Amino acid sequence: MIRILVVDDQTMIRVGIRAILDSQDDMTVVGEAENGRAGVEKYRTLRPDVVLMDVRMPVLDGLAATAELLGPSRVEGHEPKVLMLTTFDLDDYIYEALRAGASGFLLKDSEPEELLHAVRVVAAGEALLAPSVTRRLIENFVAARPRPPSGSTALNGLTDREREVLRLIALGLSNAEIAAGLFIAEQTTKTHVSRILQKLGLRDRVQAVVFGYESGLVTPGANR
Repeated sequence: MIRILVVDDQTMIRVGIRAILDSQDDMTVVGEAENGRAGVEKYRTLRPDVVLMDVRMPVLDGLAATAELLGPSRVEGHEPKVLMLTTFDLDDYIYEALRAGASGFLLKDSEPEELLHAVRVVAAGEALLAPSVTRRLIENFVAARPRPPSGSTALNGLTDREREVLRLIALGLSNAEIAAGLFIAEQTTKTHVSRILQKLGLRDRVQAVVFGYESGLVTPGANR
């Protein structure tokens, strides 16, 4: 059973999401919160598997709340999967949320089936990485706010093959696509991905995409 906490300042949104999730045999909403501060407090009490987090809220916004849940002050031995709820006009917030460790994001006008799929994906420990949307979001942010490349020292700890796999992850390719492009087995690709995440201290593919751009390994507009 996937235990879920819904954090959103709009009552109708919370009620609607709860109705959709509670209709499933493998999901249950264990709590709701109307702002980020209340969300953090309820998380520490309820220990849900997945937190659906709105971005803009009073008292404490979703970005700051996500940083608390997944940062140094997180609950020891339990790390939630945070799925951000957003609209397209909040790219800056979502980019920072992905950097903070959120497992992905979902548009508030998504279909119920998309919400259910998203919850199951992140609950299973996978990143909700929609390559076209995520890559465009990150490229737009990086292009609009260029910063000196970081992480070059960490890149030195990767093998040439691992660097290539990381570059392809950052371009939004799946394991199957990476395997086909590099003429290697998909299981080998999975092994490379696991080692990359471990060496760089990254939680999932979303953070790998962010790292790929911020390190300068991939630049906005790059092709395969």
